[in-house]
Amino acid sequence: MKAFKFLPVALLLVFASCSSVRVVSDYDKDANFNNYNSFAFYKPGIDKAAISDLDKKRILRAIETQLVAKGKTKSNTPDMLVSIFTKENERVDVYNSNFGWGYGAWGWGPGYGWGGNWGNTVSRSTEGTLYIDLIDVKTNELVWQGIGRSSLYRGSDISKKEEKINTIVSEILMEYPPEAMNKK
Repeated sequence: MKAFKFLPVALLLVFASCSSVRVVSDYDKDANFNNYNSFAFYKPGIDKAAISDLDKKRILRAIETQLVAKGKTKSNTPDMLVSIFTKENERVDVYNSNFGWGYGAWGWGPGYGWGGNWGNTVSRSTEGTLYIDLIDVKTNELVWQGIGRSSLYRGSDISKKEEKINTIVSEILMEYPPEAMNKK
């Protein structure tokens, strides 16, 4: 019975890891991020994003909210331009169920449970990748890029979709400005 006490914790960890956003960022180490106080959206780049116009609006609203919270101002004469790019992949996870807890050859404990081979479980989901690019207006060069990967919400509940987009954008922009620049 002890094994079943840990089951809810194990399931929680599996579900939590499936719903998380994996984020990486990169930046130009020579850029002075203290000089970027205003932003505008780079329409030609955003138009190329292969998602619905409604999702583009949701993403742009979320980016604007995060940048304004960081003290940046949306402007017609910006210091930096914001562009986005998206990709979508099917993610396939295979879980091997051959090893588990149960009655094995030596009693209760780790081993082949209830007669051994339980088989594999295959899980498929759609994973999206959102790139947020920040471009220096004066040099027209990319100075920062944040990338977030997460499973996509495919339901019809708009509030859940917006919540998912806000979470992804928030996690990505936590990396901005780069930590190295915060110490200057």
